[in-house]
Amino acid sequence: MTDRCRGAAIVSGRVQGVGFRYAATAAARRLRLTGYVRNAPDGTFRTVAEGRTDDVRAFRDWLQQGPPGASVREVLLEEGPYLAEFQRFETTW
Repeated sequence: MTDRCRGAAIVSGRVQGVGFRYAATAAARRLRLTGYVRNAPDGTFRTVAEGRTDDVRAFRDWLQQGPPGASVREVLLEEGPYLAEFQRFETTW
């Protein structure tokens, strides 16, 4: 079954200034997800990803490690219904 969902995540820890946005964008594109990533003013990393449920969960697993240089403390992921809101996966500011 190819069920789809939307995952909104907040990642905390040492996640800014380490290439997290770019590495996460590459990981999400490999998983054929759509959505975006961005740094938040409070020092966290935010992302919304849509696609196959298994792929959204694989992205969550990637977020728990992050790129070299990152130190992830926590990933809060809320799954919801697939909305087909995005055309591709992007890094936003």
